[in-house]
Amino acid sequence: MLNESKFIWMDGKFIKWADANVHILTHTLHYGTGAFEGIRCYKTKSGSAVFRLKEHVDRLFHSCHILKIDPPFSRKEISRAIIDTIKINGLKECYIRPLVYIGYGAMGLYPKENPIKAAIAVWPWGAYLGEDGIKNGIRAKISSFARQHPNSGMTKSKTCGDYVNSTLAKREALACGYEEALLLDTAGFVSEGTGQNIFIVRNGALITPPLPSILEGITRGSIIEMAAKLKTVCRETNFTRDEIYIADEVFLTGTAAEVTPVREVDGRSIGSGKPGPMTKKLQSLFFKVVKGEVKAYKSWLTYI
Repeated sequence: MLNESKFIWMDGKFIKWADANVHILTHTLHYGTGAFEGIRCYKTKSGSAVFRLKEHVDRLFHSCHILKIDPPFSRKEISRAIIDTIKINGLKECYIRPLVYIGYGAMGLYPKENPIKAAIAVWPWGAYLGEDGIKNGIRAKISSFARQHPNSGMTKSKTCGDYVNSTLAKREALACGYEEALLLDTAGFVSEGTGQNIFIVRNGALITPPLPSILEGITRGSIIEMAAKLKTVCRETNFTRDEIYIADEVFLTGTAAEVTPVREVDGRSIGSGKPGPMTKKLQSLFFKVVKGEVKAYKSWLTYI
């Protein structure tokens, strides 16, 4: 169960958490055409701060543009609403879920003149894959489900309905005793986790899949920038599942997962079977950045 907060922002108004409902025939509920974001707010010594708010809001609007949904609010209004929702709920740290969706009206695949709606929920949420996962790493398996082809899922949009692919893969992994699934793309190369991007470390270099078959993760981009400043080689290139098996290190990135080491894939230990030095170095830097402890990355934080 979620740790419920007090209010959810819906179409410009604050609604009590328990009253934030939609009609059962809401179009997006049936057909999945909607867009969402996952954002985090962290407690810092200078107050609470949202990590890369502008980039997340921009991606939400890019998703809507891809889906031909016209949000009823501007980027500035959504950004302001996110901050106001955190404030009214009195949260110092939280996960943030903005959603733009097609509301109640016509049914059928074409929504006609159905209203476009928007909502923002915030709630306390710790480590997505567990504190032990952050510290010691998780066990993952290659999924039997493939990541959607770029022409079937349009991989640059965080589309609600596309995540059926991820929920199927996640449930399969958990049923097999693992914490996470890794999906291959339709060409057989490693793509991403169910809600995370993936990095491997081989011979001192970071390697991560290129953009065509993956979501352009904001945490992923942050790690690439941080690695560059650390003079660490980072290559965006395809790799296969067996390259994961013989990698020195593997870790996942994402707003929910943050930076989570992977210690085992398909019953095979990764490296020493413990988080490696590069993973720990980048993970440590990431948490310092989001806590406002590194001046070079202050522009990534929006204080509230």
